[in-house]
Amino acid sequence: MAAVVAKAQACLVAARGRVEQREADCQTGGLPGARRVGLNRPLGRSLAPAAALKRAPRRSGAARCSAAPQAPSAAAEVSEREGASGKGFGVFRLTYDLKEEESARRKWSKTIRVAVSGAAGMISNHFLFKLASGEVFGPNQPVAINMLGSERSKEALEGVAMELEDSLFPLLREVTISIDARDAFKDVDWALLIGAKPRGPGMERADLLDINGQIFAEQGRTLNDVANPNVKVIVVGNPCNTNALICLKNAPKLNPKNFHALTKLDENRAKCQLALKAGVFYDKISNMTIWGNHSTTMVPDFVNARILGFPATDVIRDRKWLEEQFTPQVQTRGGALIKKWGRSSAASTAVSLVDAIRALTTPTAPGDWFSSGVYTKGNTYGIDDDLIFSLPCRSKGDGDYEVVPGLIVDEYLRARIQKTEDELLAEKKCVSHLIGLENGYCDLPEGDTMLPGEQ
Repeated sequence: MAAVVAKAQACLVAARGRVEQREADCQTGGLPGARRVGLNRPLGRSLAPAAALKRAPRRSGAARCSAAPQAPSAAAEVSEREGASGKGFGVFRLTYDLKEEESARRKWSKTIRVAVSGAAGMISNHFLFKLASGEVFGPNQPVAINMLGSERSKEALEGVAMELEDSLFPLLREVTISIDARDAFKDVDWALLIGAKPRGPGMERADLLDINGQIFAEQGRTLNDVANPNVKVIVVGNPCNTNALICLKNAPKLNPKNFHALTKLDENRAKCQLALKAGVFYDKISNMTIWGNHSTTMVPDFVNARILGFPATDVIRDRKWLEEQFTPQVQTRGGALIKKWGRSSAASTAVSLVDAIRALTTPTAPGDWFSSGVYTKGNTYGIDDDLIFSLPCRSKGDGDYEVVPGLIVDEYLRARIQKTEDELLAEKKCVSHLIGLENGYCDLPEGDTMLPGEQ
């Protein structure tokens, strides 16, 4: 017992010495080992907010210090939050001494900066907490979140940021709120473009393509100017394939391979339906491909899918069900959900966005693949080489991917792949003025194939 008491007393003396040393360092502009990161100070005392800090002389490795140890006033806290746009929200603007944390954080990777547009919306509300928790990039990957919204949604964004504060996520190192894309996209490693204008009453599909196209053209130009040159872009806002193409075409300095349209939700829905029919759990479904556009012309591929490692058509021998029930069930699943409870599939979309990112950052299981809307240049399936088209992909887990060659495309698949390709080509003509093409015109196929969430 005496040894334990002596050890505790020694630790207390050492801790007091560190506090005194830090006070002295702050007076001289020192404070080695400190950095601006936001939350998590299990041993250290928080310094004053950035708005109240006194600037110390800059030194190599020096951090901002406060000579005044007292707690900030309520007025200072209000001022801090009112000036939060683009500079870090609330507690995420504080500076802490993390010297005591260094040994515990040695396994952490360099912080990933993620921009999320439409950050006040329902999809983002589900997704952001998964991102902050480590579910997306893993338990040793700190993240900084740049939330992009509008002037109208700014207070809602602050509400989301407050909830992120209160959740005390260890990996969440910074949160910023922006209504300017140049601030939100600055140096980001991932850009998740969720926000898009919904389709209003009486709005023609061509009008929606043009309105959202202008938004994504501007976002593409901004990413081109200020984002990390290797930024990965995933477009969720519908119509996501064509929006992703517009974004890509307006970002000539960025790698076209790094642009994706989210079709992982469609893949997940297809796996669920096959699992239900086969009477197995959904983790027994693999090799599922969604071909084409994220619309009701999408093609869920049961020809190449596998159940328990066997061809799906060997396990489910009812070809009529596969063609006439399975396929439309997947194509119209979103509409069925809306009819049930009057809302679009925000939660499952957020889950599928997590899945899409993990598919790119985790090695694909041998022999398997995943679906993503990707740039078609150089594809081996005869698809027009200037579209964003959902194809089978695999990754080594480094954020890059390759399109999987050699899948069986029978007459049934070929006819439906052609239909979804024709639709994307028609959409491309409608937005030709936004992607640098001349003589474009809008002649969309008959019938409204947009998904319910776009309407």
